[in-house]
Amino acid sequence: MSVMHEFKYEAVNPASGEAVKGSMEAGSEGAVVSRLRAQGLTPVTVATVDKTGLNRDVRIPGFGNKVKLKSVAVFARQMAALTTAGLPLMRALQLVAEQTEDKVLAKGLAQVARDVEGGQSFSLALSHQPTVFPPLLTNVVRVGESGGFLSRALESVAVTYQKEVDLRGKVRSAMTYPAIIFVIAIVAMIGMVTFVVPVFEKMFSSMDAQLPLPTRILVGISHNMTWILPLLVVGLVVFGGWWRLNKHRDHVRKVKDGLLLRLPVFGPLLNKIAINRFARNLAMMLNAGVPILQALDIVRSVANNWPVEKAIEAISEGMRQGRSFTSPLADHPVFPSLVSQMVAVGEESGSLGAMLDNVADYYDMEIEQATESLSSAIEPLLMVFLGVVVGGMVIALYLPMFSLYDTMNSQG
Repeated sequence: MSVMHEFKYEAVNPASGEAVKGSMEAGSEGAVVSRLRAQGLTPVTVATVDKTGLNRDVRIPGFGNKVKLKSVAVFARQMAALTTAGLPLMRALQLVAEQTEDKVLAKGLAQVARDVEGGQSFSLALSHQPTVFPPLLTNVVRVGESGGFLSRALESVAVTYQKEVDLRGKVRSAMTYPAIIFVIAIVAMIGMVTFVVPVFEKMFSSMDAQLPLPTRILVGISHNMTWILPLLVVGLVVFGGWWRLNKHRDHVRKVKDGLLLRLPVFGPLLNKIAINRFARNLAMMLNAGVPILQALDIVRSVANNWPVEKAIEAISEGMRQGRSFTSPLADHPVFPSLVSQMVAVGEESGSLGAMLDNVADYYDMEIEQATESLSSAIEPLLMVFLGVVVGGMVIALYLPMFSLYDTMNSQG
């Protein structure tokens, strides 16, 4: 006698297009699929119900509910290849949903497949899930559908997102070394104050001498670490919660992005990244046939950089008033003169999309060179930071010994 398990399922009624959810007991997933098909339903997902909870997915609000950009790039690439090969859209969606390892994307694709099977267009089905499928993807797909070049549109999206994935990888690699050094310095400082300073303090107390001011400050911090460290932890947690609630507010983003762009080493790199994303995304939209004002609105919504967003708003407003694309672009310091000059050539020659692609390629090389030299450029700053933090603490600990040595010499 076969062991029965409880399965939950999602299916679609092809006749009405309605989604059907439920659960049933069966010996295997295949048996559930067979029974659903016998009822005239099209199975979408079938999964075992874990009554013990040992294998249940743990979801923390705000974490694990986003689709990775790399998953979106792979999805677009696979869809482009399958539709180019002549597969029907529904079959292509089902194949990609089965192959993807991203659970959020797989769930989103299952819903897209149900919507498409219910008679909706591919782009409309994507637009119903803006948290899963970015607006750039949705709008390019919409244009590709209406123009009859869906495969080419998906391919352009895949190329754009893959370059964004590569860009993020380069930046992450460049930031890893400074982040590690910073964490080591903080851990070393906490360790010295918590464990090393008390040892020196016992030795200082036997000297019966007035301690220098830096040493007294260090000893005072050590005495209060029992409440300073918990306070720092609580402060970080509170700030993290506040940041999650307020990081998308305009006044917070204005201050944050402005400060980041003014950083001595990272600021120029972040500015180049912002220009690269602006040029790459706008070029993709224009090359796909999206009207320029609509494309600007979409690119602005995904720019994720306050100065760039304000610049795009000014460009859009200027174009609505009859100005050229280049004139307001040149008025904003976030865009170097090279960008406005190259865009001006593209606008005059009628090849704005291609020229924006060239701008993005140019900044690809600039970013690559900047990230490669970032470690060597930031190394002196890290050494100064370590010298001030750790070296300053060591000097503060040894100052009383120097004072005692001088006192003994003067008495001798």
